[in-house]
Amino acid sequence: MNVEQQEITEFFQKHAPLNTLSEAQLQLVLSNLEISYFKAGSPILNFDKPSNYWFVIRSGAVEVFRRNGQLYNRLCEGGYFGEFGLLRGKKVRFPAKALEDTLCYMIPAPVFTSLFEQCEAFADYVEIEDHTRLRQAVSRSHQNNVLFTSNIDQLISSAPLCLPGHTPLQEAARHMVQTNQTALIVQDEARALIGIVSDQDFRDRVVAKGLPYSTPLRDIMTETPKTVKHNQLVFEAMMLMLRHNTQHLPVMKNGEVIGVVSQSDLVKYQSRNSLFLVNSIFNAGSVEELAALKKDVQDAFVRMVQEDANSRMVGSAMAAIGRSFKQKLLELAVQQFGQPPVPCCFLALGSMAREEQLIVTDQDNALVLADTYSPDLHGEYFEKLANFVCDGLDACGYDYCTGKIMASNPQWRMPLAAWKQTFTEWIENPSPEGLLNSNVFFDLDGVWGETAFANQLNQLIRSKGSSSYRFLSSMVRNALLRTPPLGFFKDFVMETDGSQTKTINMKRRGTAPLADLIRVHALSVGSTSRNSFSRLTDIEKAGILVKGQVANIRDSMELIAMVRIRHQALSVEAGKQPDNNVDPRQLSDFERKNLKDAFQILSDAQNFLKFRYQSSRGQ
Repeated sequence: MNVEQQEITEFFQKHAPLNTLSEAQLQLVLSNLEISYFKAGSPILNFDKPSNYWFVIRSGAVEVFRRNGQLYNRLCEGGYFGEFGLLRGKKVRFPAKALEDTLCYMIPAPVFTSLFEQCEAFADYVEIEDHTRLRQAVSRSHQNNVLFTSNIDQLISSAPLCLPGHTPLQEAARHMVQTNQTALIVQDEARALIGIVSDQDFRDRVVAKGLPYSTPLRDIMTETPKTVKHNQLVFEAMMLMLRHNTQHLPVMKNGEVIGVVSQSDLVKYQSRNSLFLVNSIFNAGSVEELAALKKDVQDAFVRMVQEDANSRMVGSAMAAIGRSFKQKLLELAVQQFGQPPVPCCFLALGSMAREEQLIVTDQDNALVLADTYSPDLHGEYFEKLANFVCDGLDACGYDYCTGKIMASNPQWRMPLAAWKQTFTEWIENPSPEGLLNSNVFFDLDGVWGETAFANQLNQLIRSKGSSSYRFLSSMVRNALLRTPPLGFFKDFVMETDGSQTKTINMKRRGTAPLADLIRVHALSVGSTSRNSFSRLTDIEKAGILVKGQVANIRDSMELIAMVRIRHQALSVEAGKQPDNNVDPRQLSDFERKNLKDAFQILSDAQNFLKFRYQSSRGQ
């Protein structure tokens, strides 16, 4: 060993994780090591470029950044970086530049991979072991996406234009031109928000209808518009726009409007395809035009994944898109068949109601009718409406439900009183069939019509479900039917059915059992939330789980969901039919280890579920 190698060896022995290497592994590093000098301010790693080396800082200082330019870490002598790109995709995920004149030891990717696979202590240190490792892997997608790190008030570029409701239209238009605003706030005498008027309203409600310019603003405003608080996330504003197909959102602080954000503001951020797609859905004039948007839905899904959206963002956006298809199809049905003869509410069920929908999905829906419904008088109308919508959804890429949980099935078109009686029967006298139905129907959302019907059903589920220990115990037995794919030695247990041999169904063995156990806990604490992540927040507040368990379940849900989501996105990009079946051999070692951690958390959570709601208790 020459003098230079001796010096390098002594340096390695002072710094983890290189001090965990065996003599043979150390010699492998020394014989392949490269040394580079980087001048202060010069780039070392550029985002999305090939990741070919693992860097160890010999002297100087380096700054590592998230993809949005935010500082992620600042490192000095002995610090290392570049491992994440090597462990996943061989592309740089965290760019880096020299803060000072810096000397780096550069270990080639094949050598790093060899150390990672053969030296457990090295791998553990680089990754950070157990749940902490999983927590770090999950947090990266949040940190990398500005939708989840930026508050909505950061999008406000100017003070709002606020005018009283009696202002004539011509004067209001003049103010909008002078201030270069695309929307204005309408206030009452006390300067409280009562409405909003956009430039589109001037086109649709003034010019198109030939209203006189002296018409007061209050006659064309949108009353009590949806608003967003100044400290809410950009993501939350985007989902509000998607859900309600609105172009502008007043931003509130201490009860006052401090600005207005528009869709064009959000376009500067991410997921713009989702916003544009919802507009295209509502502008469609036929089922054929809606069906033509299937490719756009897939493109929007892939774009969100490419932009590092996390599972909550993807699930919420895809659910909003699916809800928009339902709403537009119902509008088209009313155009064809006329207004409903009695009030009704179209329900979204399952993953769409939970806002956890992905690109691989079928349709779960139902129809609640007013108690004045008469089969003889109204049955034919609602049969036509339900068939039109369900057939339209199938044409748009939302396959028919194999279990026939659809409004087109007469079994799932009932008056409100009958729905209440059915839900009560499922809770008070649990049966295998009733429990299976509860897993789908007890995640429900009213998407069209008299949504108060849906609110009443959700209230019944909460009040009766939380007080019936027998029902909760039965739901637990049902939730434990699907187990995580871990063997005795925590190796993956593969599917053995048909063409999907040697894969793992990430829905059946991962996200679905997690959603099931979360639902049981949520019912027991009377949670009003439908989304699994929101339910976990309610569960945590109720204090029914040991400290840290909720965070672990949340991380497990996110990791498993993202593996499933990325798999589907890659299939779409490759022109293949997306599914839920992931071959773990196609994952990196880093991803496989994180996935095992996530499945172990699911297993532990199921064991706790069994203990907490065992049938001998609470009888």
